[in-house]
Amino acid sequence: MDDSLLLRYSRHILLDEIGIDGQARLAASSALIIGAGGLGSPVALYLAATGIGRIVLADHDTVDLTNLQRQIAHDMNSLGKNKAASAARRMAAMNPEIEIVPLDARLAGDALVGQVGNADVVLDCSDNFATRHAVNRACVQHRKPLVSGSAVRFDGQISVFDQREGQAPCYACLFPENAVESEMRCAEFGVFAPLVGVVGAMQAAEALKLLMGIGRSLSGRLLLYNALDAEWRTIRLKKDPACPVCSVSQPS
Repeated sequence: MDDSLLLRYSRHILLDEIGIDGQARLAASSALIIGAGGLGSPVALYLAATGIGRIVLADHDTVDLTNLQRQIAHDMNSLGKNKAASAARRMAAMNPEIEIVPLDARLAGDALVGQVGNADVVLDCSDNFATRHAVNRACVQHRKPLVSGSAVRFDGQISVFDQREGQAPCYACLFPENAVESEMRCAEFGVFAPLVGVVGAMQAAEALKLLMGIGRSLSGRLLLYNALDAEWRTIRLKKDPACPVCSVSQPS
């Protein structure tokens, strides 16, 4: 690490829990971000700023005017452009020392499984259950830690699903794939702008801790935030022994 990088990351290096070794681990790590919208924006910017060596950012959508109320990786010059490409330009402007790979695609199937397999941590910043479950299945398959977040109206959720831990639940243990749920999307119900920043920043923090091996992750816990009342709640999560995705009783 040269003098320029030591200066850039000096506020991290000053932390005993991180130091030069922790910062070096970030530089040698890779992250996959699914979605470059409300949650993906702060996630992408913080991960880029903190020096993760390789960041793959996937989103097939384009920026429109309604996004700019909360999706801080984009601006007026991004209107009509792909979100992953738009966010990548902002990330590169912040930190040209890292590798950023924008994907104009809705990752699915083998492409999704391949990208998950190449990542050290996966951050789900998508806005629909189908994508979340597909990402979860790929993370379970490769035993990659998944940092999942969601935000709608004034309510946010965040958790870590880490199959490297024997008794850790996966996303499907909490939200079964066959459950009949009505999806709440911000396009229909609205979302408080700073809420996605709070949840996205928490996702970034959990990912950084996982990559550096410091602190205690949210694995086995679901953190709930009510921005309207400024209240946090924590719910304990348990592995579902009958989960069709991560149960050890399932056939290989």
